[in-house]
Amino acid sequence: MTDLAPDLAFTESRTMRAQTADRVDVLDKVKALALLPDGVHATVEIVASYFDSSVDAVEKLVQRNRKELAENGYTVLRGAQYRDFAADNLSAANPKSRTVALFTRRSILNVAQLLTESDVARLVRTYLLNLEEMSTPEQKATAIEKAAEAEAQLRAIEVLARIEGNSSYARSISRHIAARMLGEEPELDPADITITCDEYLVEKGVAAADMQSARTRMGKTVAALYRARYGKDPQKIDRPIHGVHRKVAVYTHRDIDLFDKAWAEVGRHYDIQTSLGDAA
Repeated sequence: MTDLAPDLAFTESRTMRAQTADRVDVLDKVKALALLPDGVHATVEIVASYFDSSVDAVEKLVQRNRKELAENGYTVLRGAQYRDFAADNLSAANPKSRTVALFTRRSILNVAQLLTESDVARLVRTYLLNLEEMSTPEQKATAIEKAAEAEAQLRAIEVLARIEGNSSYARSISRHIAARMLGEEPELDPADITITCDEYLVEKGVAAADMQSARTRMGKTVAALYRARYGKDPQKIDRPIHGVHRKVAVYTHRDIDLFDKAWAEVGRHYDIQTSLGDAA
């Protein structure tokens, strides 16, 4: 993937897709777009060809985003409507066909905003991100600067994910960065929220005096369970501990069961602090 920031910006944000939905002129700036004889519509085969993609990939994208695409002009003709349209526009139509899926320029642009495995689609998203005509020069410069900064961060995260294999952590952080870039709240699966041993131990009420010992025991135990499950070490990031940044293993709530299993063994060594509310 060569253009991470535009990909995340548009695929993660329906708001941003809607804001740029009228910029259909961008399609021809990237690549000449062929349409049916009516000059308005394209079939799924034409759309797939434009994006150098497969018909199957486009059809699967339609299945996942049908409502949004329909709002942007995607439609399926059947019966008499199909026959009338085919007679004028589908000279090579399959005589056994009874329906045809049609895309307008606006719905083709919508496909470009969502299709991740296409260099042509990525170029369209880059134009949409950097050439927003309604922006002032200052706003445009700021957007490009933010995109560049976010892209650098996302590239680093992608490299870490490939090296150390913690894809759910990388996905979680990537979405946070993309959302901050757009001024939006990230839409995160709760299972992708990160957690460290320290955070887990604080939730369990481990006393401050016991924290260092508990952190060491929990860290080793959870890491061993993680390696047993995935065959690799957990991702490590810099976190401040007593004023010093140290490498700390970070997990997501997808593996919270590993923490619970480790705590069943480690927790019996410590007195647990409870709040007055818990004690009551």
